[in-house]
Amino acid sequence: MPATRVKKPAGTAGGKTAKAAKVGSENQEEGPQVKRSSSPPHGAPKKRTAFIDITNAHKVQISLPGRKKDAAKNPVKKSAVPGPPRARGHLKNRSASAASEGREGPRPPLLAGQRRHTPAQFDMDSENADDCFLCPDYAKEIFDYLKQREERFVLRDYMPTQPGLTVEMRAVLVDWLVEVQENFELFHETLYLAVKVTDHYLSTVPVHRETLQLVGSTAMLIASKFEERSPPCVEDFLYICDDAYGREELISMEASILQTLAFDINIPIPYRFLRRYAKCVGAGMDTLTLARYYCEMSLMDMELVPERASLLASACLLMALLAKGLGGWSPVLQFHAGYQKADLAPVVRKLHGALAAPPDDKLRAIRNKYSHRVFFEVALLPLLEQEVLDEALT
Repeated sequence: MPATRVKKPAGTAGGKTAKAAKVGSENQEEGPQVKRSSSPPHGAPKKRTAFIDITNAHKVQISLPGRKKDAAKNPVKKSAVPGPPRARGHLKNRSASAASEGREGPRPPLLAGQRRHTPAQFDMDSENADDCFLCPDYAKEIFDYLKQREERFVLRDYMPTQPGLTVEMRAVLVDWLVEVQENFELFHETLYLAVKVTDHYLSTVPVHRETLQLVGSTAMLIASKFEERSPPCVEDFLYICDDAYGREELISMEASILQTLAFDINIPIPYRFLRRYAKCVGAGMDTLTLARYYCEMSLMDMELVPERASLLASACLLMALLAKGLGGWSPVLQFHAGYQKADLAPVVRKLHGALAAPPDDKLRAIRNKYSHRVFFEVALLPLLEQEVLDEALT
């Protein structure tokens, strides 16, 4: 059903709009988050579905795993014979051993105050030695670990296995999720994680067109629980879907997604790598925001879904550095990202081609978002010319 966008408040003291005040604080460092109310949530988009031509979504009976009816037909009988008792310490040691080794293999622990060897010219964490919130002793270790975890979450083009979906429908869903992230004032990490969770679920489970928005909104709910200090409640997500789905359907979909992903939702996202790599070269907020715009636009492109998060973040930052005339891929970026310029060239060309394509008037959420002055109006800047890009990459 067609719907207009929510009108923003007229203004606040100091001459800035409420949206400018909110986005401005997030565009710098992550500030305190305002606790949201529920039903209807403050600042939420008006009731509507992501796919405005689906007007009978609420009439469709959706069969999802984990329903109470199925559980009633096949009750699980618990064994009456208890297992052998085990000492609490044994279970604790066993779980600690499994958690330390994980699927990536055992990792040698770091002693207090010890960092893995980093050459002095590439050491960007020692200046924050007195700030425990930045984890200077473990920052390099953390991002190396996230980069290793990427190998477990490499996706493929799953659209051939989704007969009821198209690339355009996925782009519409991502565009709608961007609006949800803006109006609920969620972290950008929540948006990226929600898209990742959606893609991983769709790569495994065939989904009907009428269920796609339910998958996306449930993925945003899961990501909010993982990332946010005060996540929206179930009723908030039912409201923004125009009550097209019931509470039971959303909870059943949440269980289905978590079971399909084996409850492993700590998926590396490009946004975290992007902030880290921008700090390596001391990029200004305008340059980082331009790279963030490129990175967020890549969420709608199906061709960029299989790319690793760290590689995609590196490509976005390289394009932003070239567009701002700040040089190319420097040795410090090669050290921390682990990529050479030749590794980035194919992804940069894909990204540039996606940004150079004529914009779809129906998919304007990201462009409108980054056309605001608190985002330095980076969406209005001219795209890097193809000749300049080819010369920089060769």
